[in-house]
Amino acid sequence: MWFFHCKTNCSFFFFSISLADAVKPVHYKSGGLAPHRPVELRSKLVDDKGVVFRASAQYKADGAGLVDVCRSPSLGGSYRGVEPMGLFWSMAPDTPHSKLQKKTVLSPTVVELEALNGETGELLATGTNERGYMTEGMKRIPLQEGRLRGVLFIPPGKGPFPGIVDLYTFGGGLSEPRASLLAGKGFAVLALAYLRYQDLPKHPENLDLEYFEEAVTYLRTRPEVAGPGIGIISISHSGAIALSMSSFLSGISATVCINFCNANTVIPLHYQDMVFPPLEAEMENVKFTDSGLIDIRDALADPTSGKNRASLIPIERATCQFLFAVAEDDHNWNSAFFTKQAAATLRNHGKESFQVVSYPKAGHFLEFPHMPYCPSGFHGAVGSVVLFGGEPKAHSEAQLDLWERVQAFFKSHLQPKSSP
Repeated sequence: MWFFHCKTNCSFFFFSISLADAVKPVHYKSGGLAPHRPVELRSKLVDDKGVVFRASAQYKADGAGLVDVCRSPSLGGSYRGVEPMGLFWSMAPDTPHSKLQKKTVLSPTVVELEALNGETGELLATGTNERGYMTEGMKRIPLQEGRLRGVLFIPPGKGPFPGIVDLYTFGGGLSEPRASLLAGKGFAVLALAYLRYQDLPKHPENLDLEYFEEAVTYLRTRPEVAGPGIGIISISHSGAIALSMSSFLSGISATVCINFCNANTVIPLHYQDMVFPPLEAEMENVKFTDSGLIDIRDALADPTSGKNRASLIPIERATCQFLFAVAEDDHNWNSAFFTKQAAATLRNHGKESFQVVSYPKAGHFLEFPHMPYCPSGFHGAVGSVVLFGGEPKAHSEAQLDLWERVQAFFKSHLQPKSSP
């Protein structure tokens, strides 16, 4: 949805914004300018915690007095060059170390856009773009089945649909935006919380894999969900949970792990009579940046050596397909190192049921396209602000590429094969 308002006295000035949902690119342009004159474009949004995010870019109108971000290069500001979605992915928070928060998808993310005279600063026009998450006919079903907590998204149309369990990070509870956007692509997605959500404990003594087993059973028995197997998508801390589910639980066909560790971390993980202790930290490897941020990239021990092997997830047991996504500049931990170990474990057991995609200069939080990246933020397990790494443009490009790969991966391995 878009709106625009002319702030000048000239009736022919316009600020045009195309329709888009939260992952589709927006085509926006301004016209009625004096030929070859400078203009500044600005963007702003306020997230669910009240944190303001902003970006700006300087352009020069063409001979017809038009600035089209799909063709015109930014000459400075938050980004440079031809970047159609630059005013979205380059937004930075007014409050340092803040990650954009979107707790519920019942309302859109509203982005305000402005065009200003680049010489005088006069406000020429304003526009509003609503980035929606729920498509028409999609069902959002809050889940409180026994001890299970989460939100189930069912696509519009006639099912059944391939099913996915969506696991988020240690501190985030769950991610409704990612789950709803995947549902918009034809998947039945259960955004499953496992701590720090509603009545779930913030600091549990351990995690039970049986809880996640209940979630898999619940999803597989929903009439809207096609079988026989389901998928898992995970990021960060939940990556080890996804690996454990794939290794011990039945009915898992395809698993996506984004910037994960191949060993259990932070909290002991229990399943039946097995206990996976958290991987030990090597505090001597913690560093500090010149700006005083904590860099914990190399803080975790090698999970394949000595007593650390007790934390290692035995993924050689898994029968599913894996997609491992790696940000090479991840500073939450050395995800490239852990991914290489996971791939080696599978390969050493004669399994080629995995693919690895690697993104140079991308940071830890690889999410859906056009989201402002988070270079640093509060870490729930560390209890302090840490460095997450990455560069804005490279990170944005990685999110766009990974989003398409994830959909293709799940479509390939979850949709029922056609009969001869």
